[in-house]
Amino acid sequence: MRKLKLQELNRLSISEYQESKKLPLVIVLDNIRSLNNVGSAFRTADALSVEKIFLVGITGTPPHRDIHKTALGAQDIVAWEYKSDIISVIEDLKKEGYIIASVEQAQDSIPLQDFKVEPNDKLALIFGNEVDGVSDQAIETSNFCIEIPQFGTKHSLNVSVSMGIVLWEMLRKMKF
Repeated sequence: MRKLKLQELNRLSISEYQESKKLPLVIVLDNIRSLNNVGSAFRTADALSVEKIFLVGITGTPPHRDIHKTALGAQDIVAWEYKSDIISVIEDLKKEGYIIASVEQAQDSIPLQDFKVEPNDKLALIFGNEVDGVSDQAIETSNFCIEIPQFGTKHSLNVSVSMGIVLWEMLRKMKF
């Protein structure tokens, strides 16, 4: 066994990536404070071929060196849009046929492993602020809340870690 060289990774060119079929999934970042977490969202979205990212409220937008530091250029490739109001984003996505799921510890939340999604479903995942989580308005307007089961004392994960876990599980359910 050996580590693959960069030229062996079969990376898509920027134009090939932009023309490629995307997972029918969008990420909604609800008032994310850390630009490093924003950058991580772009990099994860690129890796898993997510359709688009919505940056909402106080969430920072490219171009910014702290976003670039973790995105490594993915902020220039992955489609994104800034909106000031989370409710208008959710309403627009619902009109486009998206299922809205907030990733949050909430009453009646569905454990991640039990959340059902079909390959042709259109899904929007909302990830919230590092301190306050997903806003109450977003939770109230969502179709579902998804919760990552946790077994330690903190019951808290960094938002970029949560994105990686949840997005991989959705990719697995929607594509494989």
